[in-house]
Amino acid sequence: MLLLGMVIKAQTIDERIGAAMNASDFFGLYDTYHSVPKDSINPFLEVLSRGVIGNRFNRPEFSIPAFEELIKDYYGNLDLNLLISCSVMYSMDLSRVGRNEEAYKILSAVLATAYQMTDSASLSSYAEMAGRYKALSEYSPYRVSVAGDKGVIPFDTVQVGNTKYQPYLMQIMQSKVNGKPARITFDTGATVNIITDSLAKAYGLEFLDANVTARGFGEVTGKYAIARELVLGNIMVRDVPFYVIDARTHNEKADKYSWAFQLIVGSELILQLKDVTLDFEAKEIQVCGNAVRHTDSKPNMCFAPNMHFLGKAEVMGYPMLMVLDSGAAGYGLLNRHFYDSNKEYITFNCRKDTISSAGIGGVSQTLCYELLDSELSIGGTSVKVPSIMVHAGECDGDVNSNNSLGLKSMMLFRKVRFNLVDMVLSTEK
Repeated sequence: MLLLGMVIKAQTIDERIGAAMNASDFFGLYDTYHSVPKDSINPFLEVLSRGVIGNRFNRPEFSIPAFEELIKDYYGNLDLNLLISCSVMYSMDLSRVGRNEEAYKILSAVLATAYQMTDSASLSSYAEMAGRYKALSEYSPYRVSVAGDKGVIPFDTVQVGNTKYQPYLMQIMQSKVNGKPARITFDTGATVNIITDSLAKAYGLEFLDANVTARGFGEVTGKYAIARELVLGNIMVRDVPFYVIDARTHNEKADKYSWAFQLIVGSELILQLKDVTLDFEAKEIQVCGNAVRHTDSKPNMCFAPNMHFLGKAEVMGYPMLMVLDSGAAGYGLLNRHFYDSNKEYITFNCRKDTISSAGIGGVSQTLCYELLDSELSIGGTSVKVPSIMVHAGECDGDVNSNNSLGLKSMMLFRKVRFNLVDMVLSTEK
């Protein structure tokens, strides 16, 4: 997402802030902003920084007032791309706190202006987003209640895919959708909740007047629907939105395991649970039952531009950001940037392989190297990962994307905790 398309004055702090925004370096932006006097920052950049930091580090109480101020006092500083980017983040944060009607009005007003200046096809994803906010304004999404002192969601790890690689997914036990027993996959790498059309009808979801588009290895359009009640262990969540899509890959071999992807809860739900611990020893997802408050802890996790959870990590001492993806059934994948930076070591010491990955809309084959017994540090703890793949083929888009930590690597820890109030990831062995 391009956030800053303007000329920055030749001031060191402003240049650092502008460079961090243009590179989507949210930790760099956070560190710069919080390490300097606020009056040393260009006033427009100071307000913009507050908005972006609040959005990427889940602090809507900061970002919403900042975006209000930005549009009220600095509208003339916003070119079209920046206006759209800020409006998307602004509406996103309004929706996170349940203000969907306002989110719809803000985004649709900006789109009305944008339609006069650019191709409407390029704005279709934002129009869909506005449509979803409008549909959600009739509900009160993600009302969470816990029966007891804390939430406990039992899960099991089930094997899917090629048994040679022993891939696993997390399946929630004791779950219901609108009162009917359900088999749900828990996927921290899915940004939205997903259900097939047949299951949506069988569970009595309410279809909304909004469209969705899901992107993986292809693009799939679908419908938007609400489950009025979702039970996960001893937790009840009311008015839960779902993408109703065909999640098949249309690859016969891969679709043998499509049963595991017919009903998925993703990071949008996890965010609303606020403080979630994956206890792999007890096979429980534990949710804090009390009001979780902000502390002064420095975040080590943020939202990626595509809204995945990104955690700070190191592999073999090499720093990176990683998507923690319990929906990736293996150990994980390191990106092309890691390969390019360690090419001599990898090509000399690692076995070349081609891996097949299945996702929405298709299957992809990627040239990789298998990195064995690498040291992984994340969330304050280090483990040795028996095997992780390194992307070495042609790369579409950003070579810095796609560092992912799969479920098998997450299972090397006893506990993985997502504190989504402070945006702090922690692990225990």
